[in-house]
Amino acid sequence: MIYTLILSIFSFFSPNPAEEPSLKLALLKYNGGGDWYANPTSLTNLSKFCNANLGTDLNPDYATVEVGSADLFNYPFVHMTGHGNVVFSPSEAENLRKYLIGGGFLHADDNYGMDPYIRVALKQVFPELTLVELPFEHEIYHQKFLFPNGLPKIHEHDGKAPQGFGLIWEGRLIVLYTYECDLGDGWEDPEVHHDPEEIRLKALQMGANIVSYVFKN
Repeated sequence: MIYTLILSIFSFFSPNPAEEPSLKLALLKYNGGGDWYANPTSLTNLSKFCNANLGTDLNPDYATVEVGSADLFNYPFVHMTGHGNVVFSPSEAENLRKYLIGGGFLHADDNYGMDPYIRVALKQVFPELTLVELPFEHEIYHQKFLFPNGLPKIHEHDGKAPQGFGLIWEGRLIVLYTYECDLGDGWEDPEVHHDPEEIRLKALQMGANIVSYVFKN
């Protein structure tokens, strides 16, 4: 399974224009009633933006993968979002743990309302780890696009500053949790949320930074 992740990372840097891109970003499908499907156009647009600005070869037709599935190991980058409850069964939590320790990466994006649930779910996966706020100097904010003040603010909810939290395993960032930010909404088609273009661009740039960071580490 770890070998699959290594091959996927290699294909990220080795595009073959004669073939349809095989590497896809993935959307995590979870139980509990939360709307894991909330932003259907976001990963397609992020993949296209990365291809245009990072020189990647991502297939815009993203995958949907369940937490407990062995297919999880086919995708080095998995994104999850939603407004509500998140529930992992013990076997799902164990599968996600093995995936992350084995080289995978999870980006959890609070779409407003996920916060109290995702924290509990992540604690189930890694009871020995605690979410820590990433300093603005962290390299995820300093890839091709510079964000010296951390995450951009895409949507206002409770008037709080956006925060980027992480789970660190043996020195490696394995989970990025973006809170009070709504990156995924900013990745959606322009007509969905009618965000100003400069705001939407910041969201896509930060998303590209995350993708770039994942495949370099």
